[in-house]
Amino acid sequence: MKLLLLGVVVPGTLHAQQKPTLTLEQAQALAQQSYPVTRQLDLLRKAEQLTLENLNKGFLPQLAINGQATHQSDVTQVPLTLPNTDIPSPPKDQYKITADVNQLLYDGGVIRQQKKVEQLSTAVETQQVEVELHKLRERINQLYLGTILLDQQLEQVELVQQDLEAGMRKVEAQVKNGVSFRSNLYLLQAELLKNKQRRAEVLASRRATLQTLGLFLGQPLSDGVILAVPAETELPENPQIQRAELKLYNDQQTLLEQQHKLLLARNLPKTSLFGQSGYGRPGLNFLENETDWWYLGGVRLNWSLSNFYTYRNDKRLIGVQQQLTEVQRETFLLNTNAQLTQQRSEINKLQELVEADREIVALREKVLTSVRAQLENGVITATDYLREVYALDQARQSLNLHQLQLLQAKINYKTILRS
Repeated sequence: MKLLLLGVVVPGTLHAQQKPTLTLEQAQALAQQSYPVTRQLDLLRKAEQLTLENLNKGFLPQLAINGQATHQSDVTQVPLTLPNTDIPSPPKDQYKITADVNQLLYDGGVIRQQKKVEQLSTAVETQQVEVELHKLRERINQLYLGTILLDQQLEQVELVQQDLEAGMRKVEAQVKNGVSFRSNLYLLQAELLKNKQRRAEVLASRRATLQTLGLFLGQPLSDGVILAVPAETELPENPQIQRAELKLYNDQQTLLEQQHKLLLARNLPKTSLFGQSGYGRPGLNFLENETDWWYLGGVRLNWSLSNFYTYRNDKRLIGVQQQLTEVQRETFLLNTNAQLTQQRSEINKLQELVEADREIVALREKVLTSVRAQLENGVITATDYLREVYALDQARQSLNLHQLQLLQAKINYKTILRS
């Protein structure tokens, strides 16, 4: 996938004369692939798989080998004396080595519930990664649209240069004909140099922004790359918040419910088969003072009643955590709805500003056309002409800025609405 996207950004051999282009969607996809947090998804899946495999091994036979050697200060003795009969006593030095085998039959559902807890924990951690990626998308939007604004400023610099050069040609002709002072020409030449400085500053800012954007995309971006202006789309009439945070809160609630089920399972009795075989002195018959092999086996029942001491508080603790999660969810929805309302108001304001800017630019263009003719006829000075050039420049900059702010506001609205 990344190679395909790279093919869009880097020009091919057959289209070497065409400048590389990049869209906002491509930038978002490249940034997500290159972002270090994304690699956590594979690691989380691997960790989940290993944990589940370990839990499944809880049903395998459990083998333990034990050994001990002891010396006792006293042993059991039979307080009887029978004629012609010697009742032996166990030795004070005893030793044994045993092999214990335990096969779980029923664990109250603990392993099954633990597996579900692990799967849900992975789902929660995965959603936390998605929340981080949402923040990344916001950052990419800022860098991408900031670069487009600088591109528009460069276009405006070119327009100002054209207006200044047009004025210079007219003033040069007037100077040759002796109808204008050379100082007017010097003034326009100085302003043309200032405009070139402005262009250099904008280019430097664009280069720095592209370098930062390239770091997030995982590849350098050349100065010649063209960032496509995102198409404006209509905002939804009935917006529905579909953010990764909401799924995260739902997953957290499901995990807490599963932890309660695990809590119940741990309080149930457990049964298992067991077997033990050993070699030592004495054997099972402690009256024989000889080393011997022995074994025993059966069914074991375990029920730890001490878990009930903390069960009620553990259950309450899970309930408190569920309430905390719900409070976080309600807080998130409140803040998000507030952001949407504020962004919608910003969009309405910018739409009105853009409409007014367009009318102002149209009027300023007419004024400059008229002033250019006046300059040619010597009616006004170069200073008067520059004033109108920069007035039109300011109007165009305001229009470009408000148009981009409107586009950014709409993109932000959709980003706030959906992951």
